[in-house]
Amino acid sequence: MHIVADMADTAPTGPPQGGAVQFMMTNKLDTAMWLSRWFTVYCSALFILPILGLHEAASFYQRALLANALTSALRLHQRLPHFQLSRAFLAQALLEDSCHYLLYSLIFVNSYPVTMSIFPVLLFSLLHASTYTKKILDAKGANSMPFVRGLLNRLNENQQNILKFIACNEIFLMPATVFMLLSGQGSLLQPFIYYRFLTLRYSSRRNPYCRTLFTELRIILEHIVMKPACPEFVRRLCMSSIAFVSRLAPTVA
Repeated sequence: MHIVADMADTAPTGPPQGGAVQFMMTNKLDTAMWLSRWFTVYCSALFILPILGLHEAASFYQRALLANALTSALRLHQRLPHFQLSRAFLAQALLEDSCHYLLYSLIFVNSYPVTMSIFPVLLFSLLHASTYTKKILDAKGANSMPFVRGLLNRLNENQQNILKFIACNEIFLMPATVFMLLSGQGSLLQPFIYYRFLTLRYSSRRNPYCRTLFTELRIILEHIVMKPACPEFVRRLCMSSIAFVSRLAPTVA
């Protein structure tokens, strides 16, 4: 199964010729995104594992989001190369997953560091960087670096679970932004802007995992609250919450 997100790299036309360096020079924009994605992975890892100290970890948090914003902007330019200052162009841009994560990076880059918010950035970057790494290895030689190929294949085998985990983070960051606001660690606009991001992810044409996970969570919750052991007030509260969230969900064509 291939990465379904819009941020996925486009495959170069024809088989790789002339070795890895020539392949990378021929696909300069893809190579630039590959480098920025690995930098995002590096910064994200140093935030999650603060081996250089907590102060430096916060700095790496911002760097990871800025690098992801750069990658998303490059990918958006690749998808829509002819910029136009018009409503039609903006509407088209908002359909692109790369635009979603450009917005995502801008939402959190100046906010209080939240570990949950870095996982989608880290994992998307890792998935897409590994895909392009495999193309570079193919250009280098069919049997080059078998150990690295094994790691990349293992990552690819777990791609669906990773994408579901990303979608789970996207969903639960919504109440997290509200909690951050109530605790004084978030801005007043952040939950509203993030809600817009979440509706874009829900409506994504290329990545249905957010929409699918919403449905799965609703089914699981309904199954639990309909059990006889569930108190009536809990059942009513959960069903009301489900109805409220369903009303907020955008219509998907």
